[in-house]
Amino acid sequence: MSRPALAQLDLAALRANYAHAKAAHGGKVAATLKANAYGHGAVECAQALAGVADAFAVAFVQEAMALREADIQQPILVLEGAFGMGDVELAQRHGLWLVVHQEEQLCMLESLRGGARVQAWLKIDTGMHRAGVAPHEARALWQRLADCGQVAGTTLMTHLASADEPDNPATQRQLAVFEAATRGLPGPRSIANSAGVLGWKGAHQDWARPGIMLYGADPRGTPSDVLQPVMQLTSEVFAERWIAAGEALGYGGSFIAERLTRVGLVALGYADGYPRAAHTGTPVAVDGRASRIIGRVAMDMLTVDLTDLPEAGAGSQVELWGRQVSVNTVAAAAGTIAYELLCNVKRVRREYQ
Repeated sequence: MSRPALAQLDLAALRANYAHAKAAHGGKVAATLKANAYGHGAVECAQALAGVADAFAVAFVQEAMALREADIQQPILVLEGAFGMGDVELAQRHGLWLVVHQEEQLCMLESLRGGARVQAWLKIDTGMHRAGVAPHEARALWQRLADCGQVAGTTLMTHLASADEPDNPATQRQLAVFEAATRGLPGPRSIANSAGVLGWKGAHQDWARPGIMLYGADPRGTPSDVLQPVMQLTSEVFAERWIAAGEALGYGGSFIAERLTRVGLVALGYADGYPRAAHTGTPVAVDGRASRIIGRVAMDMLTVDLTDLPEAGAGSQVELWGRQVSVNTVAAAAGTIAYELLCNVKRVRREYQ
């Protein structure tokens, strides 16, 4: 019998979330599959969306090539752009779209000779100050792309830094900077990430680039009534014991029983991607009933409270996150974000539905 730790991936939920993103945004949608589709399996997710997605987005060229090698035919946007001429040549050969966020990447395109023309996405830094050309440089660089014989067209884009904070005025400032920097320039535009799709109508342009919402997590950190979780992370209780009031449990003895407590030992730990920082009280579901983690999460296992669940015991299914326990709730308990938890899942069996 294999270890019971399991990630079940609901591809119908992925398609439903993509459809919601498309309807909410109103324009075209590039499904973001970087970081192995946020831990969900990039190839499997691309295959599930192949009949509906307008395009895909990944972080770097090697991620795009893995999709091409799996016979994914949709356009693929490379968000970090080219790191060298080899990347540009692969993009040219395989029909990849390249983000240009610094002049050196533009120079690479200008140095191409012959072959297919490349679609460019010119990224403008409107306030995030991470990647992108300065707003006052945008027109000149757009013109160079327009004059470049190896560029088939240019999409203007930016990235929102605080769209997951509805009351933060930074997003409105970024939208205003983008509008001023691109006013009068022809061509499609792209602004909205997941938070932009869900919360900022002004970010709804020609293209959206949602990521985390496709996998069922609201980027604003709250459980969603609309999005469907794609990943259900589960394991099983494989041993149990009673500890008396006053006894300590686990590493560091951080949990002290206040009453006679029945402890379930679960086959999943931080080496599988569950956050070590999740503390006593972090919710789980045991056979569909609410319970909690007690004690510290260890490398290979964790402990849950079975005291008030007399029918639970060895063999009971434990949902760490998924349909009943929101990954955002677990992330908040661990002081992190759902993105990190989903990306970190490893060393567990995977089943696609």
